[in-house]
Amino acid sequence: MQHFVRALRDALPYWKYLAISLLCSVGVASLWSANIATLFPILEVTLHGESLQNWNARRLTESKAAAVQLQLELDQLEASTPPADRKADYHFRRDLLATQKRAEEARAMSAQWLGPIINRWLPTSPFGTVALLIGIIVASTFLKQVLLVSSTLLVSYVSNRIVNRIRQKIFDKAMRLDRASYLQIGTSGFMSQITHATEMLTSGITSVYGGAVSEPLKIIACLLGAWCISWRLTLFSLILAPIVAVLVLYLNRQIRNISRTMLQRSKGFHHVLLEALSSMLTVQAYGREDFERDRFKLTTREMMGYAMRSAFFNSLAGPVTELLGLSMIAISLLVGGYLVINQETHIFHIRMSDTPLSISQMMVFFGMLIGASDPIRKLSGVISGVNTGTVAASMIYPLLDRESLIVEAKHPQTVARPHGLLEFKNITFGYDPADPILKGIDLTIPFGEKLAIVGPNGGGKSTLISLLCRFYDPQQGKVLLDGTPLTEMALEDLRGRLALVSQQTELFNDSVMYNIRYGRLDATDAEVVEAARKAHAHEFISAMSGGYQTVVGQNGQRLSGGQRQRIALARAILRDPEILILDEATSQIDVASESLIHDTLAEFGRSRTVIMITHRESTLDLADRIIEVSRGTIRETDALVRPAA
Repeated sequence: MQHFVRALRDALPYWKYLAISLLCSVGVASLWSANIATLFPILEVTLHGESLQNWNARRLTESKAAAVQLQLELDQLEASTPPADRKADYHFRRDLLATQKRAEEARAMSAQWLGPIINRWLPTSPFGTVALLIGIIVASTFLKQVLLVSSTLLVSYVSNRIVNRIRQKIFDKAMRLDRASYLQIGTSGFMSQITHATEMLTSGITSVYGGAVSEPLKIIACLLGAWCISWRLTLFSLILAPIVAVLVLYLNRQIRNISRTMLQRSKGFHHVLLEALSSMLTVQAYGREDFERDRFKLTTREMMGYAMRSAFFNSLAGPVTELLGLSMIAISLLVGGYLVINQETHIFHIRMSDTPLSISQMMVFFGMLIGASDPIRKLSGVISGVNTGTVAASMIYPLLDRESLIVEAKHPQTVARPHGLLEFKNITFGYDPADPILKGIDLTIPFGEKLAIVGPNGGGKSTLISLLCRFYDPQQGKVLLDGTPLTEMALEDLRGRLALVSQQTELFNDSVMYNIRYGRLDATDAEVVEAARKAHAHEFISAMSGGYQTVVGQNGQRLSGGQRQRIALARAILRDPEILILDEATSQIDVASESLIHDTLAEFGRSRTVIMITHRESTLDLADRIIEVSRGTIRETDALVRPAA
């Protein structure tokens, strides 16, 4: 629940909107009960066929006369001497008469206060009075709906603003999180949080600032109206409330548990969906359409099972809360009917009112309880929304609180551009610390050197690059740039010096122009085209129907592997980095194009450090030095300095 409270606190910057919404809700609740209370004068006029002026005058006269009569009875009682064994009855009778006298005096005072207002503003005919009151009810209902819509829109605005901010925070967290933590959560995990979890949180926030405010206010307003008529009968009507409260708490616990399970399962649902759709080529090539269809069907069936369980308990919440409303009305009908029919003030020796209730009072009392029963019924939806919001917040905020293992330096050091020396000193690292991939690596790379790294798969070549890019930090040792540890540099500064072209080329579902310009967002169109020429991509780009505005598809699926790599290379060239990293960057490029690209790299690499991971002998010709990384160590060094030609 504490996480959900944090989500609610996120609404504090929008307190003005919430304050206006609260005022609207108070207005709705007041008009809700006032409309029911208006039935009282309508019933009085209808039942007696007299104007409100005459009714009020009659009420004033009757109350004064009743107060005088009660005072006489009280005087007579106090003048008498009760027997010793009847003193309790004596005090009870005296207190009852005093209470009834005060009630009649209060009625007389209210009638006297209302007299000038009624005489001046209300019609004198009974029908005119009824017509006016009905008009007031219609007008107040219209005003109530305006306030209700305003309150709903304000709460919706606030909840959506909060959720949009939280979605942005989750996305920012994904952008800043270290590689290991990101892979642990997974793309499907982040998608589940950004979509499903935040939608659930929206429901919870809307329920709290919407229904959890407006519906209880309606209930309170109606119960206060009933309380004014007979507070004892109101309390008696709520006799079953504790039992209903226990049932609601049980349902809440069940709904919360199911919602938590559904949210956890939704991660698996997104995982199956993303995996199948993003690997469609492999799925179709191996004829696994039915297999993936069955996987998806199994996942959706599992989700449906939890959804049905949630629907079952949510469907019970409505009848349970409605049971409370119905029990209130049923009890009040039985007890109130008995009191009105017999003009009694007691039932089972329990006092229900100070004076006998009239038919009009009892009808309005019933109306107040009916008015309270509707928002009580709606509270089931509010409770469900709060439960789902609580579960969503318990999943979202631990993610937002998760700290990246890659910590930004509080006081980052500045390194000259271009740098002079890149060093790996005594590096030990493993994705599982108990099973290191790199073991005591020492490597020095002067600026301007073209270094080729070879070795078997899994030997640690790409891991070296990951440490240089600071996707991970070593468990032991340091990576240094001009003697400054990378951990003491700003990430933006470090990565601003690098350009990475990997074997797994990542392109965006946008134009070729956008994908190349991603290397330097302020580049002009001419600079983008020039970078494409250097990567020998301009020819095939120009041959496409849309040229540089051609959309490449999801991850560049509309292009061949070689075309994707050339666009990625153009992006790196446009970036103009100090350190160019090529991880099997030309593995899918044809031999003729690769030869031309090598010429470009030889020229482009003269003013920067180039680190190449490759298995191609043709690429090794570009290197000034070749090292072999195998089983976590540098096993062999080729110190041959090759001529630039």
